[in-house]
Amino acid sequence: MVQSMVQTRLATPEDASVIARHRHRMFVDAGRADNSALRRVTEAFQSWVVPMMREGKYMGWFAMNEGKVIAGAGLMILDWPPHPLDPEPHRGYLLNVYVEPEFRRKRIASNLIELALAEARRRKIRVVSLHATEESRRMYESSGFRRTNEMFYVEPVEG
Repeated sequence: MVQSMVQTRLATPEDASVIARHRHRMFVDAGRADNSALRRVTEAFQSWVVPMMREGKYMGWFAMNEGKVIAGAGLMILDWPPHPLDPEPHRGYLLNVYVEPEFRRKRIASNLIELALAEARRRKIRVVSLHATEESRRMYESSGFRRTNEMFYVEPVEG
């Protein structure tokens, strides 16, 4: 069984390229075109994530099998005003959850999500949000996430 051979480890700033690759693949698997615009976003993300990790505002975890990274997940800490759901001035955001295709549906992502939620609890962060694809929604719901009424506006990109 693969699960018994999987180990986890904390990501480091030196892992930025792996995190960026997972993020890129996550967007492609969710239906985005694998084009030069997405590659530019991936490069910008890789540069962004290193200082965020060093500042403790982004933590990542990897699942490893036979010394190879097979999955990852990240938790970003956001400054957030006190809210009725949580009076503390921070919120968590779960992102970059990605599992290599041959290792999917083995609860690897769920285990990484639990590591991220444990870190949020350690930091006394009560609210963690994310954006889910239709395919992943059930997995997140089984980890305790629920749908909300959140909406967002995105300014169209020119060019």
